[in-house]
Amino acid sequence: MSTLILIIGLIIFIGLVVVHEFGHFIVAIRNGVEVEEFAIFFGPTLYKRKTKKGWIFRFNILPLGGYVKLKGEHDSDLEPGSYGAASLWVKTKIMSAGVVANLITGFLLLLILSLIGLPQLIPNQYSVTSNAHYVQKTSKFIEVGSVLKNSPASRAGLKAGDVINKIGVKNNLASINSLASLQNITQHYQGQYVQIDYTRNNHHEVTYTTLNSTKAAMSQYANTHQKIYLGVSIGEYLGGFNVIRYTWAAPLVALGTTKQVYVLTIQGLGKALEGLGGIIAGATTHNVVARKNAQTTASSQLVGPVGIFIILKDGSSAGFGFMLFILAIISLTLALMNILPLPALDGGRLWLTLITRLFRKPLSARNEELVNAFGMLLLFLLLGVVTYLDIKRFL
Repeated sequence: MSTLILIIGLIIFIGLVVVHEFGHFIVAIRNGVEVEEFAIFFGPTLYKRKTKKGWIFRFNILPLGGYVKLKGEHDSDLEPGSYGAASLWVKTKIMSAGVVANLITGFLLLLILSLIGLPQLIPNQYSVTSNAHYVQKTSKFIEVGSVLKNSPASRAGLKAGDVINKIGVKNNLASINSLASLQNITQHYQGQYVQIDYTRNNHHEVTYTTLNSTKAAMSQYANTHQKIYLGVSIGEYLGGFNVIRYTWAAPLVALGTTKQVYVLTIQGLGKALEGLGGIIAGATTHNVVARKNAQTTASSQLVGPVGIFIILKDGSSAGFGFMLFILAIISLTLALMNILPLPALDGGRLWLTLITRLFRKPLSARNEELVNAFGMLLLFLLLGVVTYLDIKRFL
């Protein structure tokens, strides 16, 4: 099941890129600007086809966004139907359309989840408590820490890391979800042959053993922290996450969660820039410790294609709702990143156009190409660095 969820998640992730580029595409077409190419991802082409309407569809190899190539993309291009000949308002709408498309998509995903069950994954996640209906609650579980030699647990084959689910006799098994429940059930069945249901490496297992009696337990486990009837040390942990659905409050929750995502993303960008500044300062002053600490701070805020795949892969085991929540965050983050004034991104091109119009000094076609080429080079260098960091962090 998790494999199917992962595949669906990857398809939706590609769909986020398609939605972004379709925003540019549809707004350009509706405002009389001709489209020459519609591309998903960058780099070498895996698939290419010319449509009946004359524009080319491409599917490329590097999963770093996509692009729509318009006719006459330089401001100096004044041929009818070209981007350069369009008004400043039309150019602004075209460049902003992808951002708006991802913003709407992210909000709609959160809205759908709010109606059917929204995972609570953000600290103090926005909620309307008067309309909250729990679909799933965080549960406690008991994990084996160590097993004493020659104990009932040892004879049963229990190992460190096993999660004890139930203990009892046939047709009368009691759930174990706290330290107190384990103590009570093992005391109740002391000296008896019991069944133990447990989980090891996500697989359900069953074993049997005879629990110690009070006398045997006290003599064998005197002055130890082992649970005297079973012979294990245990840890009590929280498992899973809360899932809440809403009715009339769903739009408010989706909007509030969207705001939280943007606040956290902006804070993350701030930490990344702070870390980058620390790397430069550490390298300049030859302070190796400061440079490494800054590198850790910066890299912890950045995730590339490898990291996204690992997150989606790990998230697939947590269910489809978890996957959709992560994709909603990715969509909202794509919207924010693309509006930033960085060369080669939508925001960079838009702000470049606005600035040149403000000073009434439009760039020549060559200078505009150089700026965008430089931005694209930086983008691919960043991709390489982030991919390297992802491999070190996740693999």
